[in-house]
Amino acid sequence: MTISETPLKDCYIIDPVLFEDERGYFFEKFNERKFEELTGMNGHFVQDNISKSSYGVLRGLHLQKGAHAQAKLVSCLEGRVYDVAVDLRRESPTFGQWFGVELTAENKRQFYVPRGFGHGFSVLSETAVFAYKCDNFYNKESEGGVLWNDPELNINWQLPAEDVILSEKDKVQPTFASGNF
Repeated sequence: MTISETPLKDCYIIDPVLFEDERGYFFEKFNERKFEELTGMNGHFVQDNISKSSYGVLRGLHLQKGAHAQAKLVSCLEGRVYDVAVDLRRESPTFGQWFGVELTAENKRQFYVPRGFGHGFSVLSETAVFAYKCDNFYNKESEGGVLWNDPELNINWQLPAEDVILSEKDKVQPTFASGNF
């Protein structure tokens, strides 16, 4: 696997080294030792989640706060998504900045989103199966978030606004300016 830095401090893109022949392909999806060696970040994960969504679904921007904060290693197993991370760490030099990357079943790319970041994705294909590896267990009371279309962040979700499908929770997330995420 190759690991590339993004413009956001501590966020990384992970691309596999693919071995293909007439039988198909093989790749190492994750190696904790290599990850920690190349990034200096903890690569120990304790929970895996999978979601399936249809075109236009936008999930985000979400985070877990406090002792239940989560780093995530995300990938798209089927279809195509636009994945976004927003640095919500007040002490970070990239606080308030966002970065997006297209994750597809074909490119097999992964995106590492550290603790303290808001995270979300939009589905660009007919359907998508999305995988999350988390380094901490989910805790409902620790949920936080930022409004998906926050005017200050101005995220381009790669979808026409009229195609966006949101949960009730995501329609009422606080704004970035409120600082209440």
